[in-house]
Amino acid sequence: MTTPLKTRVLLADDHAVVRSGLRAVLDGEPDIEVVAEAQDGMEAVEKTLAGEIDLAILDVSMPRLTGLQATAELRRHRRDVRVLILSVHDHEQYFFEALKAGASGYVLKSAANRDLVGACRAAMRGESFLYPNAVTTLVREYLEQARRGETAPEDPLTPRELQVVKLIAEGHSSDQIADELVISRKTVDHHRANILGKLGMRNVADLTRYAIRRGLIEP
Repeated sequence: MTTPLKTRVLLADDHAVVRSGLRAVLDGEPDIEVVAEAQDGMEAVEKTLAGEIDLAILDVSMPRLTGLQATAELRRHRRDVRVLILSVHDHEQYFFEALKAGASGYVLKSAANRDLVGACRAAMRGESFLYPNAVTTLVREYLEQARRGETAPEDPLTPRELQVVKLIAEGHSSDQIADELVISRKTVDHHRANILGKLGMRNVADLTRYAIRRGLIEP
């Protein structure tokens, strides 16, 4: 992909003050322009698919769709769009999930003033951006897995099932989930039964704890 003269950016975070701060970091750069904002993952996907966006910067924890789920959706429909994940979490679970979803980089919010512009430029060059501790962890994890002869385990849930888990954990009813995902109530109930069976869980409380552990919602 040819790098555009000015990268058109979508910013997605459910806190307006955070979006304002990120925009302030990027606004002074001659080669970057924030052209759209979104307050949840679903809106980020819709605006990116509908507009002329080169780079989506997504908060990892948002309503409706997480940044990771939104990344996977964008990669399915617009592989030319680059994605950066923003997070407050300096934890290997999140950046491993970000890379698996197809993100070009993982930027800590605490270091956004220092790292965000460089991460945007790296992503548009087709390069990956990870903060220093993440690189160390990736190398260690790779070497340990290679030593044990292990491969990464498959996710037991499909992307659609993860969407359903998130919405259940956010307190949505089956009818609301059906409306949100444009599927039938019967399909929602089928997904719910499959999810509980795969995870060996029995109720919404179990699913909510699972959603928190997976980073689908914040505790």
